[in-house]
This record gives sequence, structure tokens and C-alpha cells, in this order.
Amino acid sequence: RDHRWSSDIPSYQNRSEYLGDLQHNCSLEIQDLQDDDAGYYYFRFDTDKYGRRSKESVYLTVTELKARVNPKRVRAGDTVTLECGASCPLSTTVWFKDGHPVSKPNFTAQAEDAGNYFCAVEGQESVQSDPVTLDVQYSPLNVSVEVSHAGLLTVGSSVNLTCSSAANPAADSYTWYRSTGSSSVLQVGSGQVLCLPSVDLSHSGLYICQSRNRLGENNSTQVLLTVTETDIYRLILLVGIGVKVVFLLLLPLFIIQAWRRWRNSTADTESHDYENV
Repeated sequence: RDHRWSSDIPSYQNRSEYLGDLQHNCSLEIQDLQDDDAGYYYFRFDTDKYGRRSKESVYLTVTELKARVNPKRVRAGDTVTLECGASCPLSTTVWFKDGHPVSKPNFTAQAEDAGNYFCAVEGQESVQSDPVTLDVQYSPLNVSVEVSHAGLLTVGSSVNLTCSSAANPAADSYTWYRSTGSSSVLQVGSGQVLCLPSVDLSHSGLYICQSRNRLGENNSTQVLLTVTETDIYRLILLVGIGVKVVFLLLLPLFIIQAWRRWRNSTADTESHDYENV
């Protein structure tokens, strides 16, 4: 005798197994369900003499998960809704962003929420929807300034100040300002890099970079540039070298002087002992 489920779509044969005792329960389990597995299924019972098939059949519908992000492009602060759908009712669904679980399907978007999202049925996380992308746009963040020359600057030396920021869309303009300690702030340049090829005392002050895109602007923290007429570091280095040279020259004299004092002290002691005898 042979018991089997039959279908007009035979592709499931190598991915299935019977469940139950095969006497009163011949349930069929199909694994790794494919789109081609959709169709009508009926049960067939074969013996040595004849075969019978069930009068009724069942239709298997194979559906895939559809992930949707609504809306797909937002500004920071807008509300985002994640939707996971299929052509048949779903049990509890779960969401992932770039492989990491998402706690809520509704949230207020921030810059770090941009990325690829996909959904799955809870308990069957290996079966996932195709990913969908969330684009979060925001004004410049984390504006910072990098100085090519650390420490004090000497008159005539050069220095570059480079401004960077995180923004979506990318920053399209950079403006530089200098504060001289008074309430006034002067615009001193534009562009991502501020080049000062030959500084003088007037370049001393606090520098600020303003990064801007079409959504807004943001400023960096202040960066201090100090320009001096004398290279303090070179002066300190020369003084240090001079002190070492003087010390090395005087060290032998100190040693000789100490040795002479020790010798005179020893001679006086021997002479005193001789007179007592």
C-alpha cells in the first residue's frame, strides 16, 4: 500500500515529509515553501489492485512578506510607521534594521534611524521580507574643526583649518568666523578648508565654522589660534640645551672640587693623629 499527497505541482516532493501514524493521520508537511508550491493538493491511496484519490482537494496559497516604510523619506523629528503585509492573515510580526531588532513599528525618526528594514513572522525569523530603505534627512550635526598645526603659531607660518560635519543631504556651504575677544564676530572665509598661508598677530582669536545645508545650519565649538612673534617652543628648547651644556661643563669641576676637599680632609686627619703620638 502507498499513501501520498499529490498535486499538479510536483516540486515539493523533495522538501516534504508525512506526519502521524500513516493509518488515520497522514498529514503532510512541506518545508522551505516556494512560490511554485502554490496549487491544488489532494490525497491518493494506492493498493496492489487499485488506487483511490480524495474527492476534495485543498488549494495552497503561497504569499511573501511585503515590508513598507511610510513615508520612505522623512526629516528628523517626523513620525515613521513600519508595515508588514501579506495576502493571508499574519500572526505577530517582528522588525529588524540592518540586522538588529526594532522595538516599535512606530517611532520618531532621528539621524541614526536611517538604514534598511525588513520584517519576519515571530518564531520564523529566518523567513524575511525584502529590505526597504528609510532615508532620514537632517541639518548638519557634530560640526568640528581640525587644525593642521598644534600649539602656538609664529608670525609668518602657515596653518589650515578643516571643517567637517554629518548631514543629509551633505553640507553645501561652510562659513568661517573669528572672534577677537570683543562682542564683534568677523567673517573671515568660506569653504570647507580655511587656508592661512602667512599668519600675523591679527590672526589670533577664536575661530568658528558654520556648516549649512538646505535644512539648516549648525556651528562648531570655538578653536583658539595664538600667533606670537617669537617661537616660544624653540626658545624653550634652546634654553634647555644651554642648561644641559653648562651642567655637563661644570660637572667635572664639581667632581674635582669634591675630590680635593675629601683629600684635604683626609690629610688633616692623618696630621692630627701624628701630633698626638
